[in-house]
Amino acid sequence: MSGSMANLTDATSLQQFEELLKNNSKSLTVVHFHAAWAPQCSQMNDVMAELAKEHKHTMFVKLEAEAVPEVSEKYEITSVPTFLFFKGGEKIDRLDGAHAPELTNKVQRLGSGGGGAARAGDVPKEDLNERLKRLINAAPCMLFMKGSPQEPRCGFSRQIVQILKDHDVQYSSFDILSDEEVRQGLKTYSNWPTFPQVYVNGELIGGLDIVKELVESGELENTFPKTVSLESRLKTLINKSPIMLFMKGNKETAKCGFSRQILEIMNSTGVEYNTFDILEDEEVRQGLKTYSNWPTFPQLYVKGDLIGGLDIVK
Repeated sequence: MSGSMANLTDATSLQQFEELLKNNSKSLTVVHFHAAWAPQCSQMNDVMAELAKEHKHTMFVKLEAEAVPEVSEKYEITSVPTFLFFKGGEKIDRLDGAHAPELTNKVQRLGSGGGGAARAGDVPKEDLNERLKRLINAAPCMLFMKGSPQEPRCGFSRQIVQILKDHDVQYSSFDILSDEEVRQGLKTYSNWPTFPQVYVNGELIGGLDIVKELVESGELENTFPKTVSLESRLKTLINKSPIMLFMKGNKETAKCGFSRQILEIMNSTGVEYNTFDILEDEEVRQGLKTYSNWPTFPQLYVKGDLIGGLDIVK
């Protein structure tokens, strides 16, 4: 992407953040609390850049959560990515996690005030079907429900969330209460009048009754994508290549002295090896400590067995 947009900017201090809010109090300001090490954040930065092109009257701000702790603490940011929405200097909404459809949706809804009301009519109708198709395919398993998995807003939605949880189903969700257009559009699109609705690979499976039937018949496991357990993920990673080094950083840039030293030793032996950057994945980082009963990094594995850390390699 060449050239930065006037309505997409970085806030690197509390003072700058407050200035941005003040100068932009008449329109919507969207703040992305991100971290450089989180891949889902850079993915959401791309989404923001696209939205900034489309919504010229909305201000998009990137703020590195750990770099500006005064702001992160003030707004109780505990994970990245998190998005806050401001209008008139006041926080009006919040979105936790990398949910591109939800973000797009909130920007469209919250940003349409202040002189942009007429713009809603500019969207030609056939775009709704495109949008529904995109939402339905946003994840291998999509749940359209009332509320969110954390706070379901109806009994049927609550029950379906519980079933998916009990069966370790990996899914993304969309809150139809947040978008009347999607709510009405899906009824027609799928020819299914009620919610919740579950889609797998873009196909409608059905509502709560059908999901319950799948549980009864034991078909549920085959219909839905499973959450990969951490243990099987670690096994796969450890065996990804005959020699695997779990370290801070990568072959190009080590992020700690021990990792740097172990790279030098590895490179001097001329063996082929692969690396995994534990700073990019907190789950793997914590999981490996327990899995291998080895509390520190770097860790070197050969053919799936832990050899040890720097001292042992030396």
